Amino acid sequence: MLTKLINLVLEKIVRLMFKRTIFFAGNWKIYVKVVLKVGITMKNKQIFLMVLFTIAFVLLAACGNPTNKDIAASTTNKDSVENNAPDSGDNSPVNVQEDTSTNTSTNSDDKESSNFNNSDKEVTESKKEEYLQKLNTTKQATEELKATDSSTFALKKVENDRWEMWDALLNEVYGVLKEQLTTEEMDQLRTEQRNWLKQRDDTALEASLKYKGGTEEHLEYVAVLANLTEERCYVLVANYMK
Repeated sequence: MLTKLINLVLEKIVRLMFKRTIFFAGNWKIYVKVVLKVGITMKNKQIFLMVLFTIAFVLLAACGNPTNKDIAASTTNKDSVENNAPDSGDNSPVNVQEDTSTNTSTNSDDKESSNFNNSDKEVTESKKEEYLQKLNTTKQATEELKATDSSTFALKKVENDRWEMWDALLNEVYGVLKEQLTTEEMDQLRTEQRNWLKQRDDTALEASLKYKGGTEEHLEYVAVLANLTEERCYVLVANYMK
């Protein structure tokens, strides 16, 4: 009776241990029979216990060793992780940084170009405004010129001073236009200016002939020169200065 109980307990223990191992899972019934047979026939309990412990040790060692399936699964998982890992030699971040640097440099260049154009435009506009102010200042100054007396000589002095003031401003405006205009535009203006000078002098001469031989002949000539030169200054600043 005791022997049957021991064999029954031993069978359950061995069956449980064999079932938990992959290596012995398919043949556990055979090993159970062998162990039971050995346990029944053996009269020496010490030998039986030693055999039992040896089998248990072998089973535990088998449980601790990884099977081929485990190794294959582990290798597959490792390869998957390595394949999914980012390549340390990838230049994408560098390219992004280079693109950002290029865009920043381009934007900076565009901004500097825009600032330069705006600055150039402001200088040009202020130049034109400056000379419009000079025109008004000169006009006011010439209107304040007064003859010291009513003699023809004093009157000619006033008209001559007025003409010289406008002629000086005309030359100054012409010099600014040389810097602002293109070569083609300046060549065209130069031709126009020569024609204007001839027309101005002819007009002044023709006007003075009304007083030919009189004391007012030269006075009329200079007065017309001053008037036409004043008009020319306004035309050049308004139509040509940028």
